[in-house]
Amino acid sequence: MTPMQTCRIGDEICLPDSSLPRVVVIGGGFAGISLVKKLKNKPVQVVVLDKNNFHQFQPLLYQVATSGIEPDSIVFPLRKLFNGYKNVFFRMAIVNEIQSESNTIVTDIGTVEYDHLVIATGSTTNFFGLQDVQQHSVGMKTIQEALDIRSLILQNFEKAVVTCDEAERNALTNFAIVGGGPAGVETAGAMAEFKKYILPKDYPELDASMMSIYLIEAEDELLNAMSDKSSENALKFLNKLGVDVRLNTSVQSYDGLNIKTDKTVLLQAKTMIWTAGVKGNVPTGINKENIARGNRILVDDYCSIKGYKNIYALGDIAAMVSDHYPSGHPMVAQVAIQQGKQLANNILLQLQGKGRKRFSYKDKGSLATIGKRKAVADIGKLRFGGYIAWLLWSVVHLLSISGFRNKLLVGLNWAWSYFTYDKGNRLIIRKFRI
Repeated sequence: MTPMQTCRIGDEICLPDSSLPRVVVIGGGFAGISLVKKLKNKPVQVVVLDKNNFHQFQPLLYQVATSGIEPDSIVFPLRKLFNGYKNVFFRMAIVNEIQSESNTIVTDIGTVEYDHLVIATGSTTNFFGLQDVQQHSVGMKTIQEALDIRSLILQNFEKAVVTCDEAERNALTNFAIVGGGPAGVETAGAMAEFKKYILPKDYPELDASMMSIYLIEAEDELLNAMSDKSSENALKFLNKLGVDVRLNTSVQSYDGLNIKTDKTVLLQAKTMIWTAGVKGNVPTGINKENIARGNRILVDDYCSIKGYKNIYALGDIAAMVSDHYPSGHPMVAQVAIQQGKQLANNILLQLQGKGRKRFSYKDKGSLATIGKRKAVADIGKLRFGGYIAWLLWSVVHLLSISGFRNKLLVGLNWAWSYFTYDKGNRLIIRKFRI
């Protein structure tokens, strides 16, 4: 029998009546989904709030941006994901404020009360206060931004074909990627493959050699969260692909054409993709003294926010500081997934009157791909790169995507690209202007 929905006095969100403790989860990313899965059909009512009605697989956003796969291959409807979850209810809403004194959340569709609140709002692009860079470049944290990048890249090629101004044509076919982490490295590699295999076929009027790809990194190495060997391999692979890597170079300003750095050389590019940093996406209502470096919320070993007895934070938004992780755990999917599972178990233990267990992160390794058939891997004490690392990267990411259909679509796209050196998604669905 379908539970009856009730609306109490005022503007409260309509939810089924229940005598069970209510767990409200803000965010349908890796952390939120992991927690909800562990609470499936348990003696709690779970309410999931998210501004989107889908979960997005962020590690493959760069492939959408570079025409490798279609966006619907890496997004999955949250309502479909929760089919069969009798105690889970999704509401598409923007959270405006957390009112901890009354255990209430204010959203754009009404208010909702909670017994336990889980903040899993993830992160957003950090432009480090560079207003002109923020205005003229594009981040890559959402599926919408990935589609914007795809449109911008293809639009600039179309403009390059029709212009008679050589300087304009050069700027339109120059691409700057800022940030030498996994997203930046993988995007640069994909763009280099576009230059080699797609540009000569789609735009024979253009000289492919004029397309330049700059990867700008402020530190002295790429992938600085990985081993030195992986960093060196990544640089070697990108150099072979023709990517112009600029290490120890900080971007100071960008006006949509001119890239000013702390070096004397001035670069020009009509496209800048910013992957140089992220910061926590903190909802209004959390005390400022609980905000750590990177705009992350300080939590204890149980993912509880200090000063709150029933509010927790997970994943990118959470800073669990320790001797081993002085700035908090890395902002990667595995941390979010493991924290979500542990917190779900702890909530159930609390309801049973039992003691909670501390969170302990199990590092399963790091992977990054650099174009076709090349990747780097740090697995335990193993450090390796090349084709085997690429196969491992492909399998891990394919298995991590939600839904059999999505796995199939991505797998078929990769197989097609592998054997034909083609990208079949070069579509400007809607024009984009920064």
